Amino acid sequence: MEENKVVAPAAAEQKPAEGQKSTRGPRQGYEPHGSQSAARPGDRKFGNHRGRPSERRGGRGGFRRQEPEYLERVVQINRVSKTTQGGKNVRFSALVVIGDGKGKYGFANSKSGEVPDAIKKSLEQAKKNMAYVNIVKGGTIAHDVVGKFGATTVVLKPAKPGTGIVAGGAVRAILELAGIKNVVSKVYGSRSSINVIRATNAGLRSLKDYNKTMVLRGLKTPEELKAKVAPKGDKE
Repeated sequence: MEENKVVAPAAAEQKPAEGQKSTRGPRQGYEPHGSQSAARPGDRKFGNHRGRPSERRGGRGGFRRQEPEYLERVVQINRVSKTTQGGKNVRFSALVVIGDGKGKYGFANSKSGEVPDAIKKSLEQAKKNMAYVNIVKGGTIAHDVVGKFGATTVVLKPAKPGTGIVAGGAVRAILELAGIKNVVSKVYGSRSSINVIRATNAGLRSLKDYNKTMVLRGLKTPEELKAKVAPKGDKE
């Protein structure tokens, strides 16, 4: 009897014809966690065009950090207390030096109730009072110079390449930010930071320019200097 049993044929699996895509596929809206196509916050695929943090770029070249116009250095911060009838009034003073490293420098000393505000005020004031020093070949100064302010005297002398800045504290700060590479200095008298910086500034301002000195001595004329500076294409 078992031999006479008719076994129902298994339902033939319907295979899609060539050129037709299978309608059966993975569940819609499901993506394994961590898969490349999974939805994430900020993904461009899901309508947020900002992109993921790792994909964001500022234009074609990426984010470019803007370089500061001047280098800054805080030399000293003092706590200033003034006793009045109503009590003590405490403020802070910040001595700041700035420079572009190409001969331009400035400094200022300002006060405020908070240290960050005092530094900010000093930076703004220093940018308004900029000075220029002529740096000669070898990254040094043209000649020996002596700067004086109050009871402070600062002596600056040119040095050979490789010497570096032989100075300390406030003198080093103003010379480095001005762009001078090789110089020897010595401070006499008062060592107060603000007085040392003012004496150094007085010395740098008293440096003489080669061309102006030649004109004063009568060895050259202003016309000769202009002709030397003028480009070759301007000559007729």
